[in-house]
Amino acid sequence: MSKYVKDLLTKDLASRVDGVEDCVLANVIGMDANATTNLRKRLREKGIRLMVVKNSVARRATEGTSLAPAFEGLEGTAAMLWGADDFVSLVKEVVALDKDEEEFEKFTARGGVMDGEQLDTDKVKEISKWPSREEQLSMLVGQILGPGSTLAAQLIGPGGQLASQIGQVGEE
Repeated sequence: MSKYVKDLLTKDLASRVDGVEDCVLANVIGMDANATTNLRKRLREKGIRLMVVKNSVARRATEGTSLAPAFEGLEGTAAMLWGADDFVSLVKEVVALDKDEEEFEKFTARGGVMDGEQLDTDKVKEISKWPSREEQLSMLVGQILGPGSTLAAQLIGPGGQLASQIGQVGEE
């Protein structure tokens, strides 16, 4: 590949991942066309983008960005995945695809980068067990509303008892 073509590919990749701060790397080598099409369709439905990149081109395109650590020490071709609602949702989907031996047998997670820190395969699997953004928000709302509902029940409880006692006295 000529230097001119490599520069064009590098610039194209750099423009595509401009603004992306976290990604997951996976291996898709050996997947047949039908499995690849199904994989891309499933990812597209979840708002996840997938691009197969040559390691040397990706390393040059991400130089100086938060994505650069993902490609350190990586050899060969890798699929770069980014997008979804949040990074944890992305990782959960990648790990789910990795576990799906029936349809996506050759798909395997290889690592990634989060907040500028390189992730290995084990760390990616560990992050997949974290709560997603939606789950975190629902837990937060529950913690905020919990004391208020307890207080409201404590304030209403004695008033309800008094009203029932007055009602009983009125009936007699």
